[in-house]
Amino acid sequence: MGTSGQSDNRLGAYLKDRRGKLDPAAFGFPGTRRRTPGLRREEVAQRANISATWYTWLEQGRGGAPSAEVLDRIASALMLTEVEREHLFLLGLGHPPEARYRKDEGVSPRLQHVLDRLEPSPAMIRTATWDVVAWNRAVAVTLTDYGSLPPGQRNILRAIFLDRRVREAQYDWKSVARFVVGVFRVDAARAGASAEVTSFVEELCLLSPEFEAMWRENDVHSYGEGTKHIRHPLFGPISFEYSAFAVDGRTDLSMIVYNPVDPGLSDKIQSLIDEADTQPAGRPQRVQSSMSAVTQP
Repeated sequence: MGTSGQSDNRLGAYLKDRRGKLDPAAFGFPGTRRRTPGLRREEVAQRANISATWYTWLEQGRGGAPSAEVLDRIASALMLTEVEREHLFLLGLGHPPEARYRKDEGVSPRLQHVLDRLEPSPAMIRTATWDVVAWNRAVAVTLTDYGSLPPGQRNILRAIFLDRRVREAQYDWKSVARFVVGVFRVDAARAGASAEVTSFVEELCLLSPEFEAMWRENDVHSYGEGTKHIRHPLFGPISFEYSAFAVDGRTDLSMIVYNPVDPGLSDKIQSLIDEADTQPAGRPQRVQSSMSAVTQP
């Protein structure tokens, strides 16, 4: 009977387990004369700024479902990680918490290593606001050499609407641009970054009447996977099958992988990578002309 009660109150069991793993001294609480390890219920309630009675009821499975605000306070009080916080919401409310956008620069070395191992297939990481924060050499020699751009200019939407060379590389620029705007809108909202893109959208509206018109259409699109066709300055017409992947633990990031469709294209990309690797430092590289293509369909 006791075991069944515990399994029915998974939220209470999880809260008890989390507080039992915290060191009272680290939070300024006395660590003496404690019957069990970790924080006491009233100490968690104090840190979460809720009543001790209400917190006790939560652990005991009484009092109904907590609000999202209460769970957020408890998550902070217990110093939960993002994945632990998500699990708390799933137990308490039956759904993940509302997305909270965090703007982190760059990616981990391990994630960059994944991109590098995918060569000669171009692969990159972009944020929910479509800033490119990591890429492999196949992207640099085939699509866009982001390393030659200032960090503030490594944005796909900006390139689509403001770079003439990017426009010319597309077979149907208007369809591509409209699709990208629709996906961008969804990505920003899904990651909770709608407020983060306001000034960026206002800037693009001023610089590009075409963007402003498409933005006002309020269309939305899903990215997922598809085929990308571009005019490459060295290879001519080329095609890629692309797939988008979520980065676990980073709701702000997506990985895009482009697999060459055309026979022999992988070998051509590898040849450009090898050529770039053998160029002396500071010497202009022939492959940098590939900046005329953009990395999105």
